Amino acid sequence: MTQPSTNRTPLLFILAPLAGIAAWLGIGKVELELLALLTLVALLCNVVAAVHHAEIVALRVGEPFGGLILALSVTVIEAGLIISLMLSGDENPNLMRDTLLATVMLVLHGIAGLAILVGGIVHRENQFRVAGANALLAVLMPMAVLVLIVPNHVVSAPGPYYSAAQLAFVSLVCLGLYGAFLFVQTNRHREYFLPEDSAVGEGHTRPSGRLALLSFALLCLCLLSVVMLAKCLAPALEDAVVAAGAPAAIVGVIVAAIVLMPESGAALRAAAHNRMQSAINLALGSGVASIGLTVPTVAAVTAWHGQPLALGISPGHSVLLALGFAVAMLTYGTGRTNILSGIVHLILAATFVFTIFAP
Repeated sequence: MTQPSTNRTPLLFILAPLAGIAAWLGIGKVELELLALLTLVALLCNVVAAVHHAEIVALRVGEPFGGLILALSVTVIEAGLIISLMLSGDENPNLMRDTLLATVMLVLHGIAGLAILVGGIVHRENQFRVAGANALLAVLMPMAVLVLIVPNHVVSAPGPYYSAAQLAFVSLVCLGLYGAFLFVQTNRHREYFLPEDSAVGEGHTRPSGRLALLSFALLCLCLLSVVMLAKCLAPALEDAVVAAGAPAAIVGVIVAAIVLMPESGAALRAAAHNRMQSAINLALGSGVASIGLTVPTVAAVTAWHGQPLALGISPGHSVLLALGFAVAMLTYGTGRTNILSGIVHLILAATFVFTIFAP
């Protein structure tokens, strides 16, 4: 977790959501110009502000609910970005698939790899609970396979698509798996997800109830502002990708990178403070929440609007995903990490991005 002030709310984090909503009301959609850059800055400020407010609420309610609140907040941002971009401009049935694949690869290899590398540099070795990491992988793996690989191998609908009944079933399965995971994380086996030395902390004082309520209200405003600003930026983002000659799939990587920035900072700080368990909870927990909540939400919205939703990934990316999970099982099966594991994961993340440009 980051280290927010627990006795007051910075003025920037109060003004950010108000300015974002005002910009959406006053500007509307922007094109590729200075105004688009300013809108992007406002969006990023709201993302950071949302995480700050989520952390204040998390510090009030305690662990493991802290990481859970941050993951849920980030997932709301992701679902809002995907829906805003899909319903703006030209039809893009591949956006959720590209974003979810990028999210899984970035949390498995990008965030986790950086956190492991930082922890290895600072502390040589880091320890974590194997049971907690395995529980996260046990939920993330079937979710990813059902959503991203199985659509290519069923026959009810052609290509990378599910039929309506199949998509509804998979959405319910994702919700069910996420609900079961939440029960285990917050109740049945809560100890799996706590640092081995629970006394290791970062010196936070518990925020007052009044400050927590204010932060919760501002968090809701920040999430609304992020979604609205993303809708404003949709045309500019599409124009930028076309102007750069980049593949359309890079939009999904951009969305995932924006969404995961807060989790990245929190995970790196946790690893630097020798709290690898917290870093793993943040990284893999984001992937679990992303698929478990985003898929049902976006599936419902696209079904309501009558839009197709492509999910199956390419054979090359299927192999990379399988390799990524195999490496993750080796990494999280020992209870210890070092810089070699971090380097391997970062190379896999770089390989994923490279294959988008050179499939």
